[in-house]
Amino acid sequence: MTLFPDMVAQAAAIGVTGRALQRGLWRLGLWNPRDFATDNHKTVDDRPYGGGPGMVMLALPLEQAIAAAKAAQRQDGVTTPRVIHLTPAGKPLTHARVLALATAVDAGYVLLAGRYEGIDERLVAREVDEEVAVGDFVVSGGELPALMVIDAIARLLPGALNDEQSAREDSFVTGLLDCPHYTRPEVYEGLAVPDVLLSGHHAQIRRWRLQQSLGRTWMRRPDLLAARTLSDEEALLLAQFQKSGVG
Repeated sequence: MTLFPDMVAQAAAIGVTGRALQRGLWRLGLWNPRDFATDNHKTVDDRPYGGGPGMVMLALPLEQAIAAAKAAQRQDGVTTPRVIHLTPAGKPLTHARVLALATAVDAGYVLLAGRYEGIDERLVAREVDEEVAVGDFVVSGGELPALMVIDAIARLLPGALNDEQSAREDSFVTGLLDCPHYTRPEVYEGLAVPDVLLSGHHAQIRRWRLQQSLGRTWMRRPDLLAARTLSDEEALLLAQFQKSGVG
């Protein structure tokens, strides 16, 4: 649901998301509220009651566009389409929430991308099932956050990635940040690849990667560690990392 459908269509057609779309793993419908405006100027916004800067998106064109989008999804077999409003006021998007969206049976979502100062709250109250924020910041519209949601969901769909293991080793999958990664050459500008990654010893490599993930999370996102119960192995590896004085 966007005033800029071309922007979404072009971005969704490339990379992993685009390949998944071509493979029929998900479908994209684009609905412009202007197509449902009733005046000659195709007006979709007006001044806010109470004064203040900016404009507010009108409820009626959005409600009619949402109804049309839901009807199209039901024709595709989606029994209960859900409307997700992309807004800084929403709950933060997490990997767990993305996974739930990606694995829901007969899932169909209407992603509502607002513009201007926002959307008439009565439309939100009538039509929106949940509100999602992609971070504690503001962008000019909901299209980029919606594309982030689309990409996050699409890459988890079976068959979307050429290597399914990639998704299982992403950051946040286990509640930790990802470990560092290296490729050729072995030495770049005087910096060498860690010896353990060249050893061929898979058990040691696994422990090193786990330790690096724990250490990175401890340094950069301690809130994630606080919400996680560490195993005995993880606690030992983290203690060794902290003792080493890295960071």
